[in-house]
Amino acid sequence: MIRVIVLSVVALATVFASHAQDIPNVNIKDYTLELKDGDLSLDLDLDLSQLDIKGTQVVVITPKVINGADTLQLKSVGIYGRNRRIYYQRNEHIKPTHPGDMDLTTDDTEHLVNYNASVAFVEWMNGCRVELSRRDYGCCGHSEAMGDKELVRKFPLDKYTPELIYLRPEHEVVKTRELSGSAFVDFPVSQTVIYPTYRNNIAELAKITGTIDSVKRDSDISIKSVFIKGYASPESPYSNNTRLAKGRTEALKVYVENMYHFGEGFIKTDYEPEDWAGLERYVELSSLPHKEEILAAIRSDREPDKRERYIKTNWPDEYRHLLQHCYPALRHSDYTIEYEVRSYVDPVEIEKVLRIAPQNLSLEEFYVLAETYESGSDEFNELFETAVRMYPNDPTANLNAANSAILRKDYRGALRFLEKAGNMPEALYARGVLEVYMEDYEAAKPYLIEAQKLGISKAEEVLAEISKNRYKLTMSMSEN
Repeated sequence: MIRVIVLSVVALATVFASHAQDIPNVNIKDYTLELKDGDLSLDLDLDLSQLDIKGTQVVVITPKVINGADTLQLKSVGIYGRNRRIYYQRNEHIKPTHPGDMDLTTDDTEHLVNYNASVAFVEWMNGCRVELSRRDYGCCGHSEAMGDKELVRKFPLDKYTPELIYLRPEHEVVKTRELSGSAFVDFPVSQTVIYPTYRNNIAELAKITGTIDSVKRDSDISIKSVFIKGYASPESPYSNNTRLAKGRTEALKVYVENMYHFGEGFIKTDYEPEDWAGLERYVELSSLPHKEEILAAIRSDREPDKRERYIKTNWPDEYRHLLQHCYPALRHSDYTIEYEVRSYVDPVEIEKVLRIAPQNLSLEEFYVLAETYESGSDEFNELFETAVRMYPNDPTANLNAANSAILRKDYRGALRFLEKAGNMPEALYARGVLEVYMEDYEAAKPYLIEAQKLGISKAEEVLAEISKNRYKLTMSMSEN
């Protein structure tokens, strides 16, 4: 049974608009605050019909952009009584409004006043609030603050970072593992007897015994079987190569049995008289002049001896090259050590094994340890990176590693892991979340819609959030 957990990353900051009328007799019908092309723009529809402005009075309404100790006043709206308008026409230098501001008369307040201001958006404005203030001016320059109204508490909205879904891997009842390799044990021509000191045999035999010893030294591991398969190269008759591959494999089996005294049937063997697959791989990667013709001959249905003779006769130069540079590597013994590892339950023990032998941990054990780490921490992310290195083709390991890569903003890495995560609902959701982190909301939608159809309830929440324009806030009278 797969268990799903959701680890919260960053809570979404929201925009709050004040609905209280804090400015006497000033009504806001509609407004739009928008960040576009590097500019912050404010559009307002102001209903000023309730203002009672005396002939000697001026009312100045000013939007302000505020963030901490920083404040920027946008252009003001000044509504002048008749006498004040005439007075300031004669005394322009002491007007309460400035060039670029909107200067109105009381007659203008009978209709909705449309206001628009735009300023360059600079770094300190990120997360700002926007307020509207009213200040009244009377005769003799006397002024009085009449009130402020908060339009927006925070703008723009913080970048949305959806929650990530990590999967708990299925429990591995028996932890069976394998170690494999190839040894190139040399034999005198046509012989099947092993001479440990012949040519490079000390090093080649040590490959097999070293692998077995590395497993036997670990007290948490028990070896279950050893498998050896011997190969010969295609030169000489097929019948002789059959004798050599079989006899040399048996000789290697006896050598290992004498070293470790395994029980009857513990070492299993097989042999292949001629390694044509290895020859084909070599030619495919080569730059031989008649590469394609030789490959066609290798892949033909001719009998092995006729196939080899055909290549030798038609392309003698290439054949000599293969005989010298390829055929020796075709005479090899592949071995596999199968073993079992005991289970670990205690996170403290799991962490210790992680440091010295991570290959001994099951995916579920990696997950058990992850639950003790803080989500998104270096230890947390590194743990899932290690898990996917141990299980590079496991969909769950790749999904969890993709999530951790997203947290680190390693989006290329996340995409690479998701390519191996398959099409389970959680992987579709993660693909959508990755696009959201990269702010490509249109690309995210198909993945999230499909994940929602397959039962991922979080996808609906994400779809709702990305439908919001985080750089544009509109409010109408019906919402106030």
